[in-house]
Amino acid sequence: MARSVWPYLFGGFALASLGGCGWMERAQRPAWRTQAENYCLSQGQVKLSQYIEPLPEISGPGICGMTHPLRVSALNNGAIPLNKPVTMDCSMIPALEAWIDQSVQPVAQARFGQPLAELEVFGSYSCRSVDNIPGAQLSEHAFGNAMDVSGFKLSDGREISIVRDWKKSDTQESAFLHETHAGACQQFTTVLGPGADVFHYNHFHLDLAMHGATNTGPRRYCRPTPAPNLLPPPAKTDGLPPAPEIEEPMDVSKAKPVAPQPRFAQAPLDLHGFSGAAPEPVGSYQAQTAAPVLPDVDTTPTSAIPPHDD
Repeated sequence: MARSVWPYLFGGFALASLGGCGWMERAQRPAWRTQAENYCLSQGQVKLSQYIEPLPEISGPGICGMTHPLRVSALNNGAIPLNKPVTMDCSMIPALEAWIDQSVQPVAQARFGQPLAELEVFGSYSCRSVDNIPGAQLSEHAFGNAMDVSGFKLSDGREISIVRDWKKSDTQESAFLHETHAGACQQFTTVLGPGADVFHYNHFHLDLAMHGATNTGPRRYCRPTPAPNLLPPPAKTDGLPPAPEIEEPMDVSKAKPVAPQPRFAQAPLDLHGFSGAAPEPVGSYQAQTAAPVLPDVDTTPTSAIPPHDD
């Protein structure tokens, strides 16, 4: 009876030794992600409140998740509610609030004479690949390091929808969306909107992926490329040689590699409709008693992808 136990013991030792050599080693989430979460919280970049609540660690499946996930129902200390609560990492919150303060609110006041009252979102955390493509690298959504914004609501009740208003020609709504899209490119390392590819026809994808650095600062991807008048002057170079080009946003997450796809090949050059001109800011806006008459616009989605990316 005792002799029959030894084969199992030897088998167990063999498996343990193989595991120690990495044969059964579990993939690990990149260390910089937890470091970024810890730094954000330790520096007080986010204050916990009834609008930003801590959640238990999300560990898996695979390397998906966050060490310190946060449930967010509103930004700017409750002044800007989200249309639904989302789960995200710490670093995304100050980036979103800076975008709202420095871009969204000033443009809303200039275009409509009204402040932003609500941010309409599809979602943030979701353990999945980029654009839900099987075999692609993991999305920044898999680490709560991304947000999909679908629209904006102003204090007078006006709603600005990306899927409806981005393609309109020479309207305040279209100009507002193009300007806030360009503003997002100054806060986030990846910004994708309508025209970037077929998957982003109805929302802005915003994330803080690490794409490396260039001799003018962090590498950023902004598609479609904003009109030159919507971007700040080029940053001063640091005197070092330019960093090598990378074909598309990548994630250093140990996911299965796939061949690069030309996702941005069809990004349009003209971003303000057929005329290429944005209307002048109105300065102030008077709410109308009747709904305004808008020009006939083709609101058919430019993609068959369902209107959800969360």
